[in-house]
Parts: sequence; structure tokens; C-alpha cells
Amino acid sequence: MAEEWQHSYTFTNGIRMHYVEQGEGPLVLLCHGWPESWYSWRHQIPALANAGFRVVAPDLRGYGDTEKPVPVEAYDILTLAADLVGLVNALGEEHAILVGHDWGSMLAAMASLLRPDMFRALALLSVPYMPRRRIRPSAQFHTLTQERHFYQEYFQVFGRIESEIEADMRRALLGILYTGSAASRLHPEHRRKGFITFEKSTRFVDNLALPDGLPTWLSDEDLDTFVDQFTRGGFAGPINWYRNIDRNWSLTAFLDGARIGQPTMFAAGELDGVIRMAKMEYETLEINVPRLWKKTLIPDAGHWIQQEKPEQTSRLLIEFLQQPQVVSQLS
Repeated sequence: MAEEWQHSYTFTNGIRMHYVEQGEGPLVLLCHGWPESWYSWRHQIPALANAGFRVVAPDLRGYGDTEKPVPVEAYDILTLAADLVGLVNALGEEHAILVGHDWGSMLAAMASLLRPDMFRALALLSVPYMPRRRIRPSAQFHTLTQERHFYQEYFQVFGRIESEIEADMRRALLGILYTGSAASRLHPEHRRKGFITFEKSTRFVDNLALPDGLPTWLSDEDLDTFVDQFTRGGFAGPINWYRNIDRNWSLTAFLDGARIGQPTMFAAGELDGVIRMAKMEYETLEINVPRLWKKTLIPDAGHWIQQEKPEQTSRLLIEFLQQPQVVSQLS
């Protein structure tokens, strides 16, 4: 299906954004997470296009072939949400459905809260809607990291994680993707590895599991594509998303107690560590998202469900997009 993908660029919110497009119909924006790109949606783009949608998968700010501003402050959540608004306008559309994975899920949730007139329905993958907490994130890090590193805290030191990953990009990317997958979680030895928390005497990259061979869902071509994208663009931009966590908290005090009002679905891998990390948010989804259609845990899947279980993920998304409550929002 790659021959049917159309690569394009547009200007939005002061940056040049690259995106891939296929299909005609209501606009669906696919928002990737870390450390990914538009390419992580390679299975869903044709599936959703064939189901009657105009599918656009951008490289988000700092990723792939999209511009990568230098200042850390250029990656706060309001700026990232404005990028999506500008993209919809540049595409000549008035509204869209947002599908987000990982950081893309958090961005999609924020954009939906800020512009419900534009973003009419929402699909969140791997990371549930996480309402603003009353405690500043850095204060939570202090509690979490008394004895072990927490990866989001570890990422705050400028240049540290970038230099670790960029020293051997292929090894690091393979390790991150594999460690977060079901294949690693089911392996008797590799399951002991993990980077959500890790010993303070070790580096982030020391805690990555490495497979004996590539997992079935990740080919050499797939890995080469990711390695090429990050080799050309580096990791500073993507990591700067994490360095705005406190800033995001400060900028969004007006959203305390906010609930998502759009029709919404949630899906994650049954073996995704984020579900344990965000257990409270997962269990209270029905309260914080009153129009939640369904929340699904996909068996034998880890964090990268749209890549590990592409058919099941695409099927769930299409079923959601065809729900009457979603269709009614598209006219």
C-alpha cells in the first residue's frame, strides 16, 4: 500500500510539518508517540482509508521530517495542540477525529478539551486520559525516585538521554521497541528488564532488553526506517516533550476537573506497563470520559499495539468510527 501514500508538507503554527495521507472522506488524524513517527501507523493508514476516511499521519513537532525547534519551551502541550489545529486548517477541513498513541494520546486528549468544536471524536491508545493532578509532576518525581530512577525524571537532564541513545541508535531503538512489547514481557529472562524504573547505578540504555532476532511485528525495513528518521533528526526534540511536563502542568490549571465530552474509545495491550503505571486513570475512564464507547485490553500485546496487533487495532478503530454517535459528529 506504500505506493498509495502521499507525502506532503504544510506550514502550521510556525513550523513546516510533514505528513502522509491516503483516502477520502471524514478526516482522521493519527498522532504517534515516543519514539515513533508517522510510520508507526503504516498498518492503520490503508485500513482506515479503505474504510472510507481521509487519513493523515503527521510527523509531530520534533520528529521525522517535521521541523525541530531548538528551545525546550517550543514543545509545551498548548503549542503541540496548536500544531494540530493549524494542520486541520491547512488541510482545508473544519473538523477531524483524533487517534493518538502514547504521547500522541495525551496530545489528542488535550486538543479535544481545548477545541471540541474541531475535534469531534477521540480514540486513545495505550495511555488513558490523564486529568491534571493537583501535585506538580516534579514533586511526584521526587517521591518516586528516592531509590530508583523513573524514566521521565531521568529525561529531564539535558543531553543525557540523547547521548546515550545516539551513541548506538539502532541498538537503542530496537531495545526500546522490544522492551515495551509483549514479546519481551513474555520472555522468561527479558521480562526482568525494564526502563520505567531502574537502578540509579545504571543508565537508561543499560536496562533495555535485546531480542535474539527481530520480533515478528518489526522487520529489518521497519527498524531501518525508524533508525534513519532519528539519525537525521536526533532525539532532542522528542525528549523535549518530556521536559515540558512541569510547564504543561502550570499552563493548564484552568483544566482542573475537566472531562472529555466527545465520543471516545480506549485500547491498550494487556501487557502494556503503562496500564499499571496509570492504573487510577484507567479505572476511572468512565467517570472522566462520560461518552466512553469501550475500553479494550488486547491480549498478547504490549505498548505498541498498532504495530504488534495491527489487524485487531485497525478493526477496533473502524468499528468505533462507524458508531452512530461518531457518525453523527461528522456532518
